Amino acid sequence: MAAQHATDLRRLLAEVEENEAALRQRQEDLEDRLATAPAATWTEAAERARYLLKLFLDTTQGRDPRRQKLVASLLEDFARLSRDGEQPKC
Repeated sequence: MAAQHATDLRRLLAEVEENEAALRQRQEDLEDRLATAPAATWTEAAERARYLLKLFLDTTQGRDPRRQKLVASLLEDFARLSRDGEQPKC
């Protein structure tokens, strides 16, 4: 029974490591695609910014409540402006 439990744990750990490696590869592929061509629309640019902001929020500095509030506010702006179809003023 203990040997079976240990075998199951090893299999599960190997599966988790394989999934993590696949996720890292997909993330690298996404980032390569994001870096290869400029955004075609403001909505696409906002999507790129959302992705980067989510990465930032996973950092020590991004966990600061003030910064989290700023990011949340910016994401709300993106969503509102995308719904309204408003174009940023340059």
